[in-house]
Amino acid sequence: MNAIQQFVVAALVAVGSFFLLVGTVGLLRFPDVYNRMHASSKATTLGASSMFLAGFAYYGPQGAGLTSLVGIVFLFLTAPTGSHLISRSAHKMGVPFSGQDAEWPEEAEEPGSD
Repeated sequence: MNAIQQFVVAALVAVGSFFLLVGTVGLLRFPDVYNRMHASSKATTLGASSMFLAGFAYYGPQGAGLTSLVGIVFLFLTAPTGSHLISRSAHKMGVPFSGQDAEWPEEAEEPGSD
């Protein structure tokens, strides 16, 4: 492994660790489920993706490196879907926003419902 490759792997691991730490702090400190969901989905997706990219940079485009790229694709498909489902579930359960001025937009009626 050459010096440039070592630097890229170390930088990606450092960036990934930073964003994972920020996401964890946000998960612990934010006041409600919506803010916590935002912190855990955005920051940790970027952090985990950086870790996967570090794996790709270390192992190369075959074997474990290819698995890392598949992990990034899987992460980018599932994290937004999961956070959207959590948000909708919390809204349907009546969990309020912590902000005083925050409101849900008006919901449109579903077609065919009278």
